[in-house]
Amino acid sequence: MHPRYLDRQGLTACWREGLLAQKVLTGKTRGYRSHPQLERFRVPSPPADPPWPPGGPITTYLHGIVDEAVARGYAYDRSKVLAPPDADLRLEVTTGQLRHEWWHLREKLRARSPDVLRRWRDVDLPDPHPLLVVVPGPVAAWEVRQDAVVGG
Repeated sequence: MHPRYLDRQGLTACWREGLLAQKVLTGKTRGYRSHPQLERFRVPSPPADPPWPPGGPITTYLHGIVDEAVARGYAYDRSKVLAPPDADLRLEVTTGQLRHEWWHLREKLRARSPDVLRRWRDVDLPDPHPLLVVVPGPVAAWEVRQDAVVGG
């Protein structure tokens, strides 16, 4: 979802986890290589030249996080992102996945930032991150597998 919906803690966690994902996806660390949520960013290179920048879609995702941080007056170090954003790049997110993530965020906000939750109380389906375009569909298969492991 769009980073505007995140509270301060969520935005900071998203930034840190995104930087870790960038390291994983570029082979700079050996940990977390099998994390299910990385599948969102492990998409094949497009057939057209030039290929995606180092890190692929994760770099464009991280720029969206930095943009939100800057809008709030935070000082995130954009130089940690390996490449400039690709304004034309779009990945799909299903309505089911977006609803799933919105439910999880609302539960976290209920516990730690009720004021932020109140601000977004009338939002049924949040806007996606600028990298994403919403398409009809269920929760992502990687999310279902992850929930089965956590819950089972």
